[in-house]
Amino acid sequence: MNPIMQQQARQLARRTFLGQTGLGLGAMALAGLGGRARAAAQADPLAPRQPHFAPKAKRVIHLFMTGAPSQLDLFDNKPELTKMEGKPLPPSVIAGQRYAFIRPDAAVLGPRFKFKRHGQSGAEISEVLPFTASVADELCIVRSMKTDQFNHAPAQLLFQTGFSQPGRPSIGSWAIYGLGCETKNLPAFVVLSTGAGISGGAGLWSSGFMPSTYGGTRLRNGADPILHVGNPPGVDQGLQRDTLDLAAKLNRLRERQEHDREIDARINAYEMGFRLQASAPELMDFSQESEATLKLYGADPKVPSFARACLMARRMVERGVRYVTIYNEGWDAHSDVVGNLRGNCGKTDQASAALVRDLKARGLLDDTLVIWGGEFGRTPMVETNPSLGRSQGRDHHPQAFTLWMAGGGVKAGQTYGATDDLGFHVVENPVDVYDLQATLLHLLGFDHERLTYHHAGRDFRLTDIHGHVVKGLVG
Repeated sequence: MNPIMQQQARQLARRTFLGQTGLGLGAMALAGLGGRARAAAQADPLAPRQPHFAPKAKRVIHLFMTGAPSQLDLFDNKPELTKMEGKPLPPSVIAGQRYAFIRPDAAVLGPRFKFKRHGQSGAEISEVLPFTASVADELCIVRSMKTDQFNHAPAQLLFQTGFSQPGRPSIGSWAIYGLGCETKNLPAFVVLSTGAGISGGAGLWSSGFMPSTYGGTRLRNGADPILHVGNPPGVDQGLQRDTLDLAAKLNRLRERQEHDREIDARINAYEMGFRLQASAPELMDFSQESEATLKLYGADPKVPSFARACLMARRMVERGVRYVTIYNEGWDAHSDVVGNLRGNCGKTDQASAALVRDLKARGLLDDTLVIWGGEFGRTPMVETNPSLGRSQGRDHHPQAFTLWMAGGGVKAGQTYGATDDLGFHVVENPVDVYDLQATLLHLLGFDHERLTYHHAGRDFRLTDIHGHVVKGLVG
């Protein structure tokens, strides 16, 4: 037999063996969780599982401010910019930089709002965030974030998936792949949005090359977040159950023939839809919430809003949902940064702080990680472009930005890292996006280098070849 025929025979024998033993590539990939037996996970991919070590956080709520809030007007006060306003930055600072809509030598724009120190921690926070300032001692404010992407979609994808192009699993997918879920009645990973359009699209919560079981489930922000909860006329629960059982039987027969893990994901999706018919109405019943709680969030249960989404996120994690991401779009202040921030902070400040307060009051903050921030920062220089109708704005700035975290094992009451006097470069304790991802996985109980998924001939991880745990952020 010639070498080519020998190679073909070996490949055929290998495929036959895998088919006869029922060992598909999806099952092999489960070994990437650390070499432990995963038979139960194959039967139920969302069954609760133990991570590599004792976790500090059991669940995550990510408040993602897409469009990128201006750190210089909210969290990173730079009086030196006020002194230099109207002048260009020194050539030594801007050398080699490029921007989407301004020249590097554009005039400086100082902070637009007043700052004060708050709490025992003395955190310096802008006047436009009074509610956030009231929980300053619960926050870990990271002023030294940086990224290597300066456009929205790639930066959002990098933040959520570890890669600047679609196709990789999102961080929520990695979390439930590793941990499973504590509820069978709601999706493990839920996505809400409270604005008009997300640059990164559905790739931000996709399961990528993992089975779609691990992908995020997006709920609508309207009066009816989940459509078609009720059965159509003439279809009772018994008939629906019989229909699902028959479909599952046929799908499992097909799966044994094709060894396609997506068939299992389809079965799980049908079953989740069936269970949601019972659990969704209770989840959406805000009449169970007290007037004091609704007032705390500033939420009207009948009106879609960021506040209502935050309250729903708290209700979901109470019921066992593992990972919730709320996208709040509209922070891309290329013009009128003052108006942009007043409007967006007015919509989000109260509810963001209320979520922290409410979780703490219910004993959930200690093991629930809350994250607030965008995909990059804004420039110290002004963006003014009459042809585009822009003035008094700020361009994209990947070199430095700010986010905050609370609960879930982070070190509260601290401001971590620093930028230079002009807010341009990180000069103390830099935190790359990959470092933040590694730290988040660490808080969930995972070694980010060992949480892997085998695909296309190699083991992938969220942080890929990058990242380290930032010990200074861990309490």
